[in-house]
This record gives sequence, C-alpha cells and structure tokens, in this order.
Amino acid sequence: MRATATATALIIVVSACLPATSEPGTGSSTARRLHVPEGIALVEPDGGTEFFTRFENGLPSGPEYFPLGLWLGSVTSSEEALQERQLGLNLYVDLSVDSRLGFLGDGQYALTSWPDSAAQGAVLGDEVDMWAGPGHGAWTGNFPGQGEICAVPGTACGYSVQDDLAANVASPTMTYSNLGKGVTFWQTDAEAAGFVNGAHDVVSADNYWFTDPNICGAQEGGAMLAEPRVLDDEECRLPANYGWTVDRVRSLVDPRGSKPVWAFVEVGQPSDLGTLRPPEVPQIRAAVWSSLVHGARGIVYFGHSFGGPCPSFHVLRDCGDDLADGIAEINSGVADLAPVLNAPSLQGALTVEGAADAVVKAHDGDLYVLATAASPAPGEVSFHLDCVRPRGRGENGADTVPGDATVLGEGRTVSVRSGRFTDTFADGNAVHLYRFIGNDCGL
Repeated sequence: MRATATATALIIVVSACLPATSEPGTGSSTARRLHVPEGIALVEPDGGTEFFTRFENGLPSGPEYFPLGLWLGSVTSSEEALQERQLGLNLYVDLSVDSRLGFLGDGQYALTSWPDSAAQGAVLGDEVDMWAGPGHGAWTGNFPGQGEICAVPGTACGYSVQDDLAANVASPTMTYSNLGKGVTFWQTDAEAAGFVNGAHDVVSADNYWFTDPNICGAQEGGAMLAEPRVLDDEECRLPANYGWTVDRVRSLVDPRGSKPVWAFVEVGQPSDLGTLRPPEVPQIRAAVWSSLVHGARGIVYFGHSFGGPCPSFHVLRDCGDDLADGIAEINSGVADLAPVLNAPSLQGALTVEGAADAVVKAHDGDLYVLATAASPAPGEVSFHLDCVRPRGRGENGADTVPGDATVLGEGRTVSVRSGRFTDTFADGNAVHLYRFIGNDCGL
C-alpha cells in the first residue's frame, strides 16, 4: 500500500504490497521464516531468486545481475553498444531491424521480437491490451496500421494475439510482453489479469506520468483514487506514481508473486503538445527507485523523443551529457545494490509514519530500508524497524545507546534508537537508502 497522490501524510504499514506467502515453485521462503519472529516473514522477490535459471541461453542468474534495459534501441556498431554499456545499460528490450547482436559487448544482452539464437529472450508484443482489446477472437496477424486487427471487426482478440505470438517461440526461451493503459486504467481486474497472466514469463506496463498529456484525466491516472477525478500536476507528475503502476500490475499476477514485473520510465518525450518537457534526472532517479521499492525486478528506459527540445530516436546518445551522465549514475547505484534488490524482503517488520513508501531487504545479515517520497511536499518521515541490532543495551535488555544507520550515497548517518529513526524528505524526488549493520532476528 502507498500514499495516494494527495500530498497528505499517511500512516503506512510498509511491505503490504508484497505477497503474504510464496507459492510453491516460485521461490518459497517457508524455511527462511522459521528464523524470524512471529508476524514477520522473509518473502522471495517475484518469480524467486533463481528465476532466470529456468531458461536456456537466458539472462544471468546470479544476484549481481539486475536488468537495466533500453526499449527498442538501435545497435549498428560496436561503438554504439559500448556507449550504452558505459551508461550502465545491460539489456536491450527489442531492437531496430537494422541492429546486429554481434556488436554487443560483455555484460550486454538482448530480447528480440524476431528469432535470433544470440538473444536471451523473445519480445511478444507492445500494448496489445490497447490495440486488440480483451478477448479471444481470431487475430488476422495484422499490427496497428496494417489493417483490421481482429478477424471479426468490432470484436476483441488481444488474448489470441498473445497466444499466437508465444506459439512461435521455442521453449524454454524467456518471453516478455509490455502492456499499457488498458491493463492499468481502462479494463476490469478480470480483463486486465487476462493480459498480465498471458503467455509470457515477464511483464510490464508503460504509464508515462511525467510526459503523457492525457494521463492526469479522471479515466486514466485519476482512476487510481478511491473516487476518480482529474489529478492536478503535483499529484500527477509524481515519481511515486511509477511505483503505483508496478503495484497495479503485480496485484493482477496469479499466483501472487509468481511472475517478475518490470517497470518503464521515460527519459525522453514520448509525445509533445508544446507544454510538457522531458523529465529531469532527479525525477527519473526517483521514478526508478519508486518502482524498485514497489517490487519491480527490472527497469526499462523509454529512450525516444518525438517532440520537445531534443527530438531523437537515441535520447541518451544525442540529448546532452547531463542526461547521459545522470542515467549512468542512477544505473550505477542500482547495480551496486543488485544483490540487495534480488534478496528477500522482510515483510511486516517496518512501519512508516509520513508520506513515504519503503521496503525492507535482508542481505548477508544486514538490513536495508529503501524509501522514496510519496508526496511532492517536504516533510518528516518516521520509521520503526524490527530486527535492528542496537549498538548497546542496558538493564533488562533495554536499548539505551542509539545505533546508526548509513544513508547510502549521502555521506551521512541517521541515529536509531529501539528501531526508530526519522528523516526529512525534501520533495517528491527524495530517495533515501539506509543500511543497518547486522540484525537481531537471526537472518
């Protein structure tokens, strides 16, 4: 659960967005739970920690790998691939038809929409929920702009599109689909779940909260509120909404937690009406971390601008060093914490008072609290974390000497007493990542 886009401070019991249990075959954490107190559970990341091992010629399965992808890139030389590798991008999620996978360097991987023995997976489709609709009607084989989509005009055939595309992929190749506003806003839960649980192994949905001129409407972004209405700009252009999109897709996965969900974040301008600018680096960073806090198991950057100040198919190559350097820094921070992001979450151990979203991760005996702002307004946020190891104890086991938690990447610490600490979130772009040395729960 997260604070809604109302800038109102809420009391949030964090990790509620995580599955309460792990299903058999999806990374069950039953054995791990025996080591933690009642009411607290270690929960594997969606799909399980060994998810990629089930595929031949798949993505790396070790904890050090976290997918940081570029949507529909173009690689026509080794120099282009090297340029994006230097930005920390380790995955191409589909490629232009003139691309060649032979140009990719070490640590670079690709999913393609055409058969290629060098690819690590297959892209089944993009936003099928929007252009084919929720239904099992026969598909003509046409894509948007090629003619009638469904064999019977006026009917829906989106589920058939997914099935037909998947049928052309040899098992056990990993498959991936990206979905859109049909799943996140327009369809019933049952209709949307039909797409999310379709014939693919990994799924995402792209909501461009920073740059979409229509997403603030009552039938789109406003529909995430209990009483739908038009969102104002502060509510709508909020990094925390990228976490909401991840929550929406994860809530539809059945069995719960059985399928990894990736997140989309735009770094360019997918559309332009002359009023909206591309996001700035602090916004992008906050959207990435909001997605990760809410359980995304990969990040996909939309790197095209069809308007705005720098129209380009290759925004990260063509639109300035400040953007490229900023993305490189974001990706470096995510890669450094890949083993933490791939580790189990500690459900039921954290309570947050204030407008922030957070998750607890347990890795190598240490605890990590990853927190992002849930409001554009500045404010104090208080945390209470169980299992924290205090620096000193007094009579009757009371915690009398505050411990410190390191705030990663900020060169400071916060004081922790009896598992409680407070910090300031300056605005909607605020991200704070805390590390606690050791723990008192035998993890």
